[in-house]
Order: sequence, then structure tokens, then C-alpha cells
Amino acid sequence: MGKTDNLPTGMQIIRAGSTPAIQGPSEWFTGSVRIDKLFNAPAPSRLGLAVVNFEPGSRTYWHTHPLGQTLLVTDGVGWTQCEGGPRTEIRPGDLIYCDCGRRHWHGATDTTALQHVAVQEALDGSPVTWMEPVSDQDYLCGPIKKD
Repeated sequence: MGKTDNLPTGMQIIRAGSTPAIQGPSEWFTGSVRIDKLFNAPAPSRLGLAVVNFEPGSRTYWHTHPLGQTLLVTDGVGWTQCEGGPRTEIRPGDLIYCDCGRRHWHGATDTTALQHVAVQEALDGSPVTWMEPVSDQDYLCGPIKKD
């Protein structure tokens, strides 16, 4: 964790720029992905969050969350898809809730970068189950739902 200011009220402030970015692991992501902030609240909380930056063509692998996941798109344009559903365009300000246990992926479009904040809870210490990569064929084919 980065530079933290502990206030007398029990509040903590983690200062911007005090946490080094990490490269998204190749076991979880296709393409160039940077995680700028990663935070897991201390127990008994189960809450974690990350600011994730996807370069064009980058995306997560298929995955699930035992207690769901919420994404807030902050910059760029991306796509998300739950298994069996349409690939859907996401834009800044969009809030996406991925239901518990549903296989899904999300990331940048093939031509545009994407940044989102990901918020999830851990169950028995794990917030996510990673699966196989999303194939280029699955990533690029099929209709795109735009709302």
C-alpha cells in the first residue's frame, strides 16, 4: 500500500501517486493492462477495489466473482459481456454490475483504451475466479449492443 495518512478519527487517506502501478498479470489479461491502484480494506471488511487501464485490444480473461462486481467506467470506450449475452459497449459514467457467479469479461475496444474502477468483495479470501482467455474470435465477433 502507498503513503497512508492515519487521522485521529480512524480514517486513512492513501495519497494519490503513492502506490506504484503494476502490470496486469498475463494469467488474467490479454494485452497491455495497468493496475494503478489496488486496495483491500482491512478485516472484517471484504471490500477491494482497483483502477484498471486497458490499452486498445486488451481485456480480462473469462472470470466470475462469488459476491459480484461493480465497474465504474471513468475514461475511454470498452466492451463487456456475460456468457450467453451480447457484447455491450460501455462508456464513461456507465455503472455495470456483474451478478454473482456469472462468467464475464470486460476491457477496451479494439481501437480505444478504457479505464474503470472495479469494486468487489472477497468470499473466503478470494474476490475472483479466473478462467480461460477470451479468444480473438469471441472478442471481435457478434453484434455490439449500444444503449
